[in-house]
Amino acid sequence: MDELNDQRLQRLEKLETLKSHGVSPYGLRFDVTHTIVEIHTLHNTKKKEELDTNHISCTIAGRIVALRRFGKAAFATLQDGGDRLQVYLKQDLIGVELYGISKEFDLGDWIGVEGRLFRTKTDELTVEVQRYTFLAKGLRPLPEKWHGLTDIETRYRQRYVDLIANPDIHQVFRSRSQIITHIRTFLNERGFLEVETPMMQPIPGGAAARPFMTHHNTLDIDLYLRIAPELYLKRLIVGGLRRVFEINRNFRNEGISTIHNPEFTMLEFYQAYADYHDLMQLTEKLFSSLANTVCGTTNIDYQGQTINLASPWRRLPYLDAIVEINQVDPNILTNLDIAIEVAHSLKVHVEPEKGLISVLTQLFEATVEPTLIQPTFITDFPIEISPLARRKDTNPALTDRFELFVGGRELANGFSELNDPIDQRERFEGQVAQRAAGDDEAHYLDEDFIRALEYGMPPTAGEGIGIDRLVMLLTNQPSIRDVILFPQLRPEKSS
Repeated sequence: MDELNDQRLQRLEKLETLKSHGVSPYGLRFDVTHTIVEIHTLHNTKKKEELDTNHISCTIAGRIVALRRFGKAAFATLQDGGDRLQVYLKQDLIGVELYGISKEFDLGDWIGVEGRLFRTKTDELTVEVQRYTFLAKGLRPLPEKWHGLTDIETRYRQRYVDLIANPDIHQVFRSRSQIITHIRTFLNERGFLEVETPMMQPIPGGAAARPFMTHHNTLDIDLYLRIAPELYLKRLIVGGLRRVFEINRNFRNEGISTIHNPEFTMLEFYQAYADYHDLMQLTEKLFSSLANTVCGTTNIDYQGQTINLASPWRRLPYLDAIVEINQVDPNILTNLDIAIEVAHSLKVHVEPEKGLISVLTQLFEATVEPTLIQPTFITDFPIEISPLARRKDTNPALTDRFELFVGGRELANGFSELNDPIDQRERFEGQVAQRAAGDDEAHYLDEDFIRALEYGMPPTAGEGIGIDRLVMLLTNQPSIRDVILFPQLRPEKSS
């Protein structure tokens, strides 16, 4: 910390020196003709002779991330976003005064330069500076200047420094933006209308999750940050909007891990007159088109594994998956004692007092999910864990529901929507009983939603896709924190 304070003091002294020379250390504006990436795109293939003959001029700006001085000349590397370009300052060209002021440069300072392009003796594309403008003084040194920022905690907590020190990170978030843009285009082209639903809700619904609570002073009521937009989007289907979607921020008061952040981004979309089979087909098309757009192929690398996103994908019923993956007695699906015995043999912690479906769910999560590397639709979930999905006509104990797993993680959840208000009330009441028994993630009873269903909702299919996990997959990132610019962290320890 003493070293940091010493460097800050030195930079503060340089700040005063700049002022004494009449230089504003924090400029007002600067007109650029090109970004650095544009310079590389337009001129990186040009040879030395062509540059010398054509005298290509440009005006660029960026942060100084490297600086080498040689008496009356200096080389600096400017970074603009994640792209870098070398500039050359020579006293004979810019004058004694401007060159003298450049001695106050530090790594991290922002400057704008005007000059012509040339190639150095080492053939590096460079701007020969004719004029420069000081734009902003950095008062803190850049971290680990030669090796980039490697401390994970600091990278996530100070993303602004991470973006400076690790230029490759820029591409992750460019890809994230590209993915979201592609999703919007994909759905718009298929007649979906983008809508917005409340982020503060009087009753949290649409998912099994613990909500965050807040209070509205004027209305004197408690409100909840939404855990899902589902029940509001289905209200819109009731109202006659046939296809709707929302790219939304959800908030769940749950643990933090490599695949969980309390604030996260979801795509939810609903299509009238469709069922869950329609959405599985739509999902295959969406993912394969995203992979081709972002990665250039449907065969992508993810954390050392090759995943093929080309359709068709495997479809496997939920209960069959437990038996097939674990090669166990099918009687576990109907006998609690056998299910408990199998769980113990597989070293899976279960809570027998919660019943057979709970034990099977814990078995599925522990032993089946991690094996689902290639895209797999797990279908036909038990009704006990699908309170908003339509019962199967062929087996009312199961539902017309799927979850998509890729790389051992759930990426999407969809189903044919329950549109029977009487059945919906009974299932909500069952959830209320579970909540009373201590399950604080069970659904609330939403009377207004049931009222909406009583006006009549046509057959509808709906789906939610985790944007953050999707970005992880398509950018080959191991943690959700790598694809969220400002992930939630524990409070910073005071020094």
